[in-house]
Amino acid sequence: MKAPLHVEPWNPADAADRAAVAAMVLRYHQQTESEKGSSAIELPDRYRAEAEDPVATFAGSTVLLAKELDAPLGMLVLTPTAPGWCEVKRLWVETEARGRGAAKHVLMEAAHRAAADGSGLRLSVWEWRTTAIALYERLGFSRVPSWDSRAGLVCLERPADG
Repeated sequence: MKAPLHVEPWNPADAADRAAVAAMVLRYHQQTESEKGSSAIELPDRYRAEAEDPVATFAGSTVLLAKELDAPLGMLVLTPTAPGWCEVKRLWVETEARGRGAAKHVLMEAAHRAAADGSGLRLSVWEWRTTAIALYERLGFSRVPSWDSRAGLVCLERPADG
């Protein structure tokens, strides 16, 4: 029997958490670049910098880790943006952990934390990530006009009371 999943904020002072976040951010960007038809090895500097120094990159944000026992299985970055909104960034679940609820767990914890501050959640996702879009819609996110000029992005929001 598998241990239950739980979600907790990462501890950037903890070397294991820091290494896990750095590795997951790197895999997130490598997969995204590969899906876009770009080199997964030669990431743009801004993406490589996130993996090299997640503490500095995510300062001012909350990084949530989905864990089983003490092993990180997934992550999400929650960043305050416009008044009344927090944005979900870098949602990633390790390949071997997919289908076990880690994405749902970190999203629901993000929604809880945002709502506690009176904020809703917003996110953007590439249109080809249909499984992710379906999950977001099941969790109360609705498509909204894009706030991002990049072609192929779907923008979604979940109000604080959603």
